[in-house]
Amino acid sequence: MHMTCAEAKSYLEEFLPLIREIPHDRRIAIAPPFTAISTFSSNSDFDYLDIASQNIHWETQGAFTAEISPKMLLEHNVKYAIVGHSEPRKYFSESDEQINKRAVFAQESGLTPIVCVGETLEQRERGEAERVITRQVEQGLENTDPSNLIVAYEPIWAIGTGKTCEAEDANKICSLIRKLVDSNEVIIQYGGSVKPDNIDEIMSMSDIDGVLVGGASLDPKSFARIANYK
Repeated sequence: MHMTCAEAKSYLEEFLPLIREIPHDRRIAIAPPFTAISTFSSNSDFDYLDIASQNIHWETQGAFTAEISPKMLLEHNVKYAIVGHSEPRKYFSESDEQINKRAVFAQESGLTPIVCVGETLEQRERGEAERVITRQVEQGLENTDPSNLIVAYEPIWAIGTGKTCEAEDANKICSLIRKLVDSNEVIIQYGGSVKPDNIDEIMSMSDIDGVLVGGASLDPKSFARIANYK
């Protein structure tokens, strides 16, 4: 819940010049609030920057107050939709079944879902991280197409806390996710206090294909450094 439309436009004016030299095999997407999606769509250079939605519903239209449908997003050139983020899971008790419905319908509608999975600190300390991730992947990704799918491993205890999962530990979980999905085509991201000073190490890991960036993306220079990782 950041940025008005005017702030989003100013952000893009500073950010776009900083990413024009990124390698062609990388993709960058920003997921603004729904109100700013049209601003990003009108001012983005789609050769360098795609647009994602922070959520998506599993129906085309109807009495679903505060939700947003795929056709509303596609009208603004949105390409990706985040589903199952830790905050809806935490604050709105979103279930793996609901997350699965969002992911499946996103794919059916021509969007690529970014499905978030991750354990709490209590679950990790009890040694339950792999069990929790396995359940979330098996239930949340049922009937999805791995060739049009991004899975983001977000250890909940590392989001917005300044704590970062050790790169080797994150890579181990991302490797588990890849085995559970049973596809080399699926893109696996890491999310959780990703910053300019740890991005190079994170992206050197064998099973981490990208990152889902939170607070560090709010500053154009910070996010550009992440996009231009070494």
